Amino acid sequence: MNAAGWTANPRNKWIGIACIAIALIALPFVLAMAGTAWVRITNFAILFVLLSLGLNIVVGFAGLLDLGYIAFYAVGAYVYALLASPHFGLHLPWWMILPIGAFVACIFGILLGSPTLKLRGDYLAIVTLGFGEIVRIFMNNLSDPINVTNGPKGISTIDSIKLAGLDFGGSTRIGDFVLSGTIKYYFFLLAILLIVIVINFRLQNSRIGRAWEAIREDEMAARAMGINTTRMKLLAFAMGASFGGIAGGMFSAIQGFISPESFVLNESVMVLAMVVLGGMGNIWGVVLGAVLLSFVPELLRYTVEPAQHALFGKQIIEAEVLRMLLFGLAMVLMMLYRPAGLLPSAVRKRELAKEEA
Repeated sequence: MNAAGWTANPRNKWIGIACIAIALIALPFVLAMAGTAWVRITNFAILFVLLSLGLNIVVGFAGLLDLGYIAFYAVGAYVYALLASPHFGLHLPWWMILPIGAFVACIFGILLGSPTLKLRGDYLAIVTLGFGEIVRIFMNNLSDPINVTNGPKGISTIDSIKLAGLDFGGSTRIGDFVLSGTIKYYFFLLAILLIVIVINFRLQNSRIGRAWEAIREDEMAARAMGINTTRMKLLAFAMGASFGGIAGGMFSAIQGFISPESFVLNESVMVLAMVVLGGMGNIWGVVLGAVLLSFVPELLRYTVEPAQHALFGKQIIEAEVLRMLLFGLAMVLMMLYRPAGLLPSAVRKRELAKEEA
């Protein structure tokens, strides 16, 4: 029986879902055997998946190239930090701050989308890139005359998440078993990720998702068919920014410290690379791209330097430099041989087939 026939059986689908659920539940405990650092890396991989899914709404669904997406991540992070730290003396609960951060990021998304409605392609990319840098510079300088962001020093001692009597900032002993904070954050992030994935699928298969796809393919034709392209574009920016704001809030809670240096242009480029690598417009492809680009560089970090010492007896080139060279080479090869991504959407496949014909 082929794969399609096996998955057509509802019972087999539930078996597959159960196996994936068991694997996800066991994952942090298996990784913890190799060190808590790998659980932490997994947590940040989930954050990047959240960011990639948000950017996929803008780039993959609506076809709007955004190079300043990390700005919404920064907004969500600073909202959480300001409302859950001694900086302003406020210590609001996380369940109140995360929606506020998503809302504020949504407003910023609308502010970015409003003046760029008539821009496409490279022009839109340049404007959004500038927006991302403006937000970072503001965060870096809003410390005088009124200290809002504490400037380049950043904000520290940010409250961790507390849920059902569990403080995610430290370890919890349950009988003879000790549950670390990184593992608790893993399950919390995983729950948020599942919700975001469901929302993405609902959006993609809705009238809104089809309107975004029409705008991406041909904006003039979409407008002629009665689609309000202005409202749909703003909605794409707003929805994508909201997910970025939630991811930023979680980043603040996990780190306990943030500064403007955490939200540089390289982060925006990395998130965009995750979307392109996985396959623009394909939700599972974006998830795969984000996971690969989160884990592969870390694996290279742990293997490059030991390999150099084993082969040459010393370090010939800095591990970080060689890691990025290998990473860049992999991206070039991907664009040459898999330009639509690892798991391209069906529409994207048809587009490339037409271009090649």
